Amino acid sequence: MSEALAVDRGTVLVAYASRHGSTREIAETIASQLESDGLRAIVRRVDEVGDLDAYDAIVIGSAVYAGSWMKEATRFLERASPRTARVPTWLFSSGPIDDSGKHGVSEAQQLALNGVHAVEHRVFGGRLDVSQLGFVERRIVKLVGATDADHRSWDDIRAFADDIASACAPRPDAEALGTVRDEG
Repeated sequence: MSEALAVDRGTVLVAYASRHGSTREIAETIASQLESDGLRAIVRRVDEVGDLDAYDAIVIGSAVYAGSWMKEATRFLERASPRTARVPTWLFSSGPIDDSGKHGVSEAQQLALNGVHAVEHRVFGGRLDVSQLGFVERRIVKLVGATDADHRSWDDIRAFADDIASACAPRPDAEALGTVRDEG
């Protein structure tokens, strides 16, 4: 991402939907890296996000089950779409629990996400801890032959956040005009 977007270096919302905490941990890591890169980041579950007008950029992520985002994340995307049309928005999915990626985002889900017109959508590996699953989930995991593992690449997740921060860098001409607020 070589060209900076018109973002007031204000606040980035990192909203997520997570059933067992893996996607929440990814969202927290993204926010932490954004803050290390000089941005202000607010992490919220999608069902805890209020007014979106307070955010200058938005990152939305969801755990993926059977190829689809969680329902609350999909509902949030619908609610957020007027704002995401006006501010830079990034998406991430957390889900593949093996190296083949076959448990990732389905083609239908990807088409739905494309409708958000996000700057980028990244798919990160997920984490599977069978001890956290309910009876039905354990049965499904057994049927697909999955085992406990953490397929998240923290380096890739931090690099994604760095890409976001780079894209949100104030343009020199915008600074000269005084349109970029320095939070420092």
